[in-house]
Amino acid sequence: MDKSIINELVNELKTINDVLRWSVSFFASSNLYYGHGSNNHWDEAIQLILPTLYLPMESPESILASRLTPSERHRIIARVHRRVRERIPVAYLTNVSWFCGCELYVDERVLVPRSPIGELISHKFSGILQSEPRYILDMCTGSGCIAIACALVFPNAAVDAVDISSAALEVSNKNICTYGLEKRVHSVCSDLFSALLHKKYDLIVANPPYVSDDDINNLPHEYHHEPRLGLAGGKDGLAISLLIINQAVNYLSEHGVLICEVGDSMVNLIKNHPTIPFTWLQLDQGGEGVFMMTKKQMMEVYLLKNSQ
Repeated sequence: MDKSIINELVNELKTINDVLRWSVSFFASSNLYYGHGSNNHWDEAIQLILPTLYLPMESPESILASRLTPSERHRIIARVHRRVRERIPVAYLTNVSWFCGCELYVDERVLVPRSPIGELISHKFSGILQSEPRYILDMCTGSGCIAIACALVFPNAAVDAVDISSAALEVSNKNICTYGLEKRVHSVCSDLFSALLHKKYDLIVANPPYVSDDDINNLPHEYHHEPRLGLAGGKDGLAISLLIINQAVNYLSEHGVLICEVGDSMVNLIKNHPTIPFTWLQLDQGGEGVFMMTKKQMMEVYLLKNSQ
């Protein structure tokens, strides 16, 4: 952005309302893709501006009339410009994201939290679990968002947060400490179940990489700022998911349940594995490709496969 234009903006945009209006207009004219916490220009601008000013998202509307200092205007304008020029998701510019009402630190070591599994957590997996879980596994934890949200809704549960990426676990540990959950949420660096000592979990929640090779090359530019390790699911998007399905039975308690998100790859999963009794969950807040399987169902599939 030309220096003269920046100076004009800094001089003319006096209040939060001013920079909000300008940001929305700039976003609307820039062909951005929204998929990391918002779906419209207004929310995208709000999620950039308020954290940049260290203001909470629940700030009263009256705060928007507040005047900004020149340095605050410079900081907002610079971030808005980067969002448009470099197509960087807002969460990476502010290092702030939200999941199940939890504010989380994020950077480019982890995916931006956005799993529809959040709706199930908010409802304590109502209709899915027979009783409150004592032991929970969050597989492919990334930022730790699912592990932390589960620990908060189930205050008596111990949670293992597993990821193959030590860099991602640095981020999840930061978030775990922020919520004071170090005694109940434990991060584990592991290639899926390999470092787990055959523990039994009442609930396994998995959000593995599930973008197919064809799709990953055609993702909007914003997604290419995220770690490829957290997205790439192989040729059909199911390479990691199938490993989890095949191994999870050994780590579930008697009445344990696996919840797994496979996104758009659900089409390939249904087509290529028609005999597996997936229960696809309907979500009121949108999103698809989340299924559940019980330990009993997994055992039946395992026995059937080995009898053939």
